[in-house]
Amino acid sequence: MKMRKLVFTLLFFTVMNMLQAQNPFFEKYNTPHGTVPFHLIKNEHFEPAVSEGIQQHLKEIDALVTNPEVANFENTILALEQSGKLLDRVITVFGNLRSAETNDELQQIAQNIIPLLSDHSNNISLNEGLFKRVKAVYENKSTLNLSKEEEKLLDDTYDSFVRQGANLQGEAKERYRELSKQLSILSMQFGENNLKEMNDYQLVLTKESQLKGLPENIIEAAAETAKEKNLDGWVFTLHAPSYRPFMEYSDCRQLREKLYRAYNTLCTRDNEYNNEGIVRDIANLNMELAQLLGYPNYAAYRLEKRMAGNSENVYRLLNELLDAYKPAAQDEVNEVERLAHDEQGTDFVLMPWDWSYYSNKLKNKKFDLNDEMLRPYFELSNVKKGVFGLATRLYGITFKENSEIPVYHPDVNAYEVYDKDGSYLAVLYTDFHPREGKRSGAWMSSFKGQWIDPTTGENSRPHITLVMNFTKPTANKPALLTFDEVNTFLHEFGHALHGIFANTTFESLSGTSVYRDFVELPSQLMENFATTKDFLNTFATHHETGKVIPDELIQKIIDSSNFNVAYGCLRQLSFGLLDMAWYTLEKPYRGCVKTFEKEAWSKTQLLPELEETSMSVQFSHIFAGGYAAGYYGYKWAEVLDADAFSLFKEKGIFNQDVATSFRENILSKGGTEHPMELYKRFRGQEPTIDALLIRNGIKK
Repeated sequence: MKMRKLVFTLLFFTVMNMLQAQNPFFEKYNTPHGTVPFHLIKNEHFEPAVSEGIQQHLKEIDALVTNPEVANFENTILALEQSGKLLDRVITVFGNLRSAETNDELQQIAQNIIPLLSDHSNNISLNEGLFKRVKAVYENKSTLNLSKEEEKLLDDTYDSFVRQGANLQGEAKERYRELSKQLSILSMQFGENNLKEMNDYQLVLTKESQLKGLPENIIEAAAETAKEKNLDGWVFTLHAPSYRPFMEYSDCRQLREKLYRAYNTLCTRDNEYNNEGIVRDIANLNMELAQLLGYPNYAAYRLEKRMAGNSENVYRLLNELLDAYKPAAQDEVNEVERLAHDEQGTDFVLMPWDWSYYSNKLKNKKFDLNDEMLRPYFELSNVKKGVFGLATRLYGITFKENSEIPVYHPDVNAYEVYDKDGSYLAVLYTDFHPREGKRSGAWMSSFKGQWIDPTTGENSRPHITLVMNFTKPTANKPALLTFDEVNTFLHEFGHALHGIFANTTFESLSGTSVYRDFVELPSQLMENFATTKDFLNTFATHHETGKVIPDELIQKIIDSSNFNVAYGCLRQLSFGLLDMAWYTLEKPYRGCVKTFEKEAWSKTQLLPELEETSMSVQFSHIFAGGYAAGYYGYKWAEVLDADAFSLFKEKGIFNQDVATSFRENILSKGGTEHPMELYKRFRGQEPTIDALLIRNGIKK
């Protein structure tokens, strides 16, 4: 009997070792720069790797807690910082693929492992022995000879434990555990419902008369989509490269209305993808979690670790901007409405599905400019050269494509990034086009962070990824971008630079690990270059003739850069106010999500609203994307970026001294200091809204 048991045990461990040997997560990556071996990773590798990663992490924490030595920075704070490497490696890949290249199997795996990850996170943050050691180091920090960065890591580590319930006792601690687990599951459901509902919709057109007004390349793309789906005619979807131009150009008001209603009622229908209950639950559970920790509402909890500091400062900014921009926004709406009345008669009521269409007509009338005039000059490969070239001109860095680096989809390209002295700096992945496995929008993330090994001093460089949903190439044309897509590229590339230039000792303080209302500064700063002639002339050539974009066309871009800017500002303010309304709740909300939403942003709305539409149910930023009580940060950072770019304009937009200062004081520092201190070191002063108002033509 004993022999049989021994044989079984040996067989079990042999099989386990074989499985581990076949799982690429358990081996050192034998790839250029230790990049993720996507060609070897299969879906079945994730769950065993997560399980093993959790077990290894728990053993590391147990060794830390039971260490007989007196707690100090090295054996507690640094040891904690360096723990969980295997688990981090697995969930980083898994999380990125869930956003960029998911499938039903991966989503099922997510349902299995996300509760485990939530439990594991709580097991770390609520570990009393671990917190006791962290607290002991924190309380003795005045006696320690710590660097500024070490002290910031210590402060952040201690605050993280407190803010994750470490000081709670008994039932309160267990309730925190349950709340955080529920929230992680609900956020996952919210995002999956959005993706599935969006992918399920298609507008199939079979008559050429229904295509009136649409540009040739949009029609061609719709025909290819139909072909991919084995359908006759033309297929339009709710993905941005299809939806936006349809709303701008389609002469058929009935079809514009149909597509608008489809988009703006996503996840409101009476089906399994309805997110209304999830919205209420997420808002209410976050409120309860914050109150459990001693805060009046979730916004107060989140804003304590933001530049804004509190909800009063957020509302002050939002209302200040609302007062400054609303009169101009109303004038813009009136002007668009007058054009619509000229064409349709004074009885015509301008509806939301008319806004893009008549705005585009007005822009064309005032400036003789529209997206289709610009597209031929914004061929994707040229735009990429222009954006990369801008980084070369500002910072001296260069990009070299390396086809030996594995990628997770054929659309993805991988580049090695080299510093101005020729040293290796980072890996950059680019993923430009929409597909069914990719969520909507655009984002920057990383497959590997940056840190400096405390033993060897080696600077472990980051692997950054840029994911977007740009216009796809067709059989007859390359990918030709809209001007907005060029802006989006610059925006996300700014985030990428924040990651690429990371140069901190500790990974948890590295790159974009900064306050949420500061993280958009590097990205929004880059958008300023899109309306500068000197930058556009570096890459914008006609994809067929090779001719450089004419000066008069560039001037039209510059002249039209503030077209409907006030209306656009009010749109952003509406999202910020909606976000704050959900997260300043101090009592559970059980009412109608649509009613709540329309009351929250009522003072920003200048067009008629439909009862059945809802933004909240698809507002992934605040219900599944980490921007809860933080969406105002885009406007906050816009104040910063306008103020910062004014220095570039003063010294020269390609001034390398200014760029070097921005790199050294902002991009490379991560979260090692309070962002206002970093900003003042770069700019020499705190920002004001004046530069933004001047840039937008609101203030002369």
